[in-house]
Amino acid sequence: MIDPKKIILRPLITEKSSKMKEAENSIVFQVNRRANKIEIKQAIQKMFDVHVETVRTMNVHGKVKRMGRFEGKRPDWKKAIVTLREGETVDFLEPT
Repeated sequence: MIDPKKIILRPLITEKSSKMKEAENSIVFQVNRRANKIEIKQAIQKMFDVHVETVRTMNVHGKVKRMGRFEGKRPDWKKAIVTLREGETVDFLEPT
């Protein structure tokens, strides 16, 4: 198995993801573009010691940005929405 730290790149903390955490017990992560749902599920369970119900993934296309007459593109990336089992939480967002 690949190292979980190479699969899970960072949590995405936005207003929408905070609402999803409260309402659906779901957490959003930026993940490696080559990782599949099974690898993401195993990495989350190993890193945070929780049980994962479902994993939904989506490929996000990078935006085209301009700086005067020069045009560039942000990189494409992959997002994973992970739903945890009822009653379980990941506490990297909570202050200790």
